[in-house]
Amino acid sequence: MARPVALEHFRYVGDKRTQVVYDLDLMDADETVGAKVADIVATAQFQTFGPDTLAEAHNRGYRPHRSIKR
Repeated sequence: MARPVALEHFRYVGDKRTQVVYDLDLMDADETVGAKVADIVATAQFQTFGPDTLAEAHNRGYRPHRSIKR
């Protein structure tokens, strides 16, 4: 699955509705991540982070999706 154009320069994207962050590098490895990212892009309910790190996502109150912890 190709990265969405709006997110092509980012690794981590957060879902504003659930406060969960997803790793875009895992979209091909995990179908759930691909489906969730497609949903949040379609609804425009996503958040990117600068710097593009999990630490910054955590600072903003986001928690990692279970696929990141594997």
